[in-house]
Amino acid sequence: MAGLTYDPSRITAGIVHLGPGGFHRAHMAHYVHALMSRGQAMDWGIIGAGLTPFDALVREALAPQDWLYTLVERDDRGASAQVVGSIVEVLPPADTGAILDAIDRPGIRIVSLTVSETGYCLDATTRRLDRTNPLIAADLAHPRQPGSVIGLLVEACRRRRDAGRPAFTALSCDNLPGNGGLLRAAVLEFTAQVDPGLGDWIATHARFPATMVDRITPVTRSEDVAMMTRTRGFTDTWPIVCEPYAQWVIEDDFADGRPDWEAVGVQFTADVAPYERMKLRLLNASHLALASLGWLRGHSMVAEAMRDPALERYIRALMETELSPTLPADLPVDLAVYQDRIVTRFSNRTLQDTVERINTDASINLLLDPIRDRLADGRPIRRLSLAVAAWIRRLALIEDDALALRHPLADALTSLARGGATGEARLLARSDVFGDLSGNAAFLTAVTRRLRVMTTGRARNGVSSGCRRADRP
Repeated sequence: MAGLTYDPSRITAGIVHLGPGGFHRAHMAHYVHALMSRGQAMDWGIIGAGLTPFDALVREALAPQDWLYTLVERDDRGASAQVVGSIVEVLPPADTGAILDAIDRPGIRIVSLTVSETGYCLDATTRRLDRTNPLIAADLAHPRQPGSVIGLLVEACRRRRDAGRPAFTALSCDNLPGNGGLLRAAVLEFTAQVDPGLGDWIATHARFPATMVDRITPVTRSEDVAMMTRTRGFTDTWPIVCEPYAQWVIEDDFADGRPDWEAVGVQFTADVAPYERMKLRLLNASHLALASLGWLRGHSMVAEAMRDPALERYIRALMETELSPTLPADLPVDLAVYQDRIVTRFSNRTLQDTVERINTDASINLLLDPIRDRLADGRPIRRLSLAVAAWIRRLALIEDDALALRHPLADALTSLARGGATGEARLLARSDVFGDLSGNAAFLTAVTRRLRVMTTGRARNGVSSGCRRADRP
C-alpha cells in the first residue's frame, strides 16, 4: 500500500473538474497525484463539482476522508493500491453559484469535465448545440443562472472577462470524437444568442484542447469496500478500482499554463484526432458491441463475455475487418498489437466490470460513426449492424427500466424497442438518435435483418446465429 509522500494541506487548487466520478478519480486525478508524488504540481489541486444528484454521493463519501481515497490497480497478475490526495474539495451538487465562485478563484486555470455525451446538449444529427434541449432553453432565457454545463462555462467566462482576468482552458475528458472542438462550438453558439461580444472574447482567449482518454474503470462494488477493510486495515467508503493500463493524449493548447503531465506519461501532440479515432473505434465501439451481445448471451461480466469463444471471434473480426479499415493508414501504432491488447484488457476477470455499466452509459454513436464511414465507402456493415441490433434487442428484453439506458430519451426508446417489428422500425426512424442513418436504406435493411435473426428463437441462440452470419465474408 503506497501512502502519500506529500502534505495535502500544502495543495492549492488550479483545476475545477465537472463530474468527479470514478473515471476522473482513476485518470486525471491520478495523473495530478503522480506529479505531486514527485514534489511537483502542488498548485494544481482539483476542486470537484457536479450538476447531478450522483455528485452528492461523491461528496458524502470523500468529505469524512478529507477528500482522500484509495486507487486500486489490478489485473490477472496481481494488484497494487495507493492513497490519492490530489482532490482538495468536492462542492455541493447543482450549486452553480458555488461552482462559479470556485472557477473565479485566482489560481484556477483549467476547468475540466467528464459529464458524458448528454452533458454537452448536442443535436444528434448536426452535433451542434441543441437549443431545444430544456436545460439549454432555460439557460438562454436566464444565462446568469445556468443549469447546464455549456451555460455554466459561458457564465464563468463572462465573469472572467468582466473582471479583466485571464481566460481558462476548458479541458474535455469525455469519449467524444473531436471533444474539444465540439465543446468550443457549443459554447460559441450559446454566446452568439446571449452575448456575441463575449463569444469574440472566448474565441480569442479561451482554449478547448482535444483529448483522448483511456482507462477501464468499473463501478465500485460493496465487495471492493469490504476488501479495503479486510486487506488494508482501514475503511474507505469509495475506493476506485481500475486496470493498470492508462493513456491520455492531449492537444497542447492551453490558455494559462498546465501541469507538467508529460513527466508522468501523458502524451502531448498537435493532432489528437488519429489517436482518438483509433481508441473510439477499436476500444469503445468494440466494448459496446461486446456488452450488448454479451448481455443477450447471458453474461453479466465483460470478462465472461470476452472469454466466450463465439464473442471473441466476433470481436476480433469486428475490429479487423470493419473498424480498423476506417482508421488512417499512417497511424504510428501497430494495430494488430493494439487489438490483441484490447482483448486482453477486456478479459481481465479481476476488474469485475459489468456489461450493465457499458450498456447503460455508452453512446450508440460509438457504433454509428464507423457505420457512416463504411456506408459512405460502399463497404458492408455485417458485424456493426449486428451490434446495433443487439443494442435494440437488449432494450426490448431488459426488465429493469432504470438499467436500460442513461439517455434523455431512454423511456421512449425502450418502449419502442418492446413494440415488436413496428416499434423497432419506428425506433430506427428516429433522427434524434440515428441522425442521417434513420433514412439510410442500407443501414435500415442490415439492422432489421439482424433483428429478425435474433427474434427467431431464444436470445442466446439468435445471437449465436447472428455472430455466425456476421462472420461470413
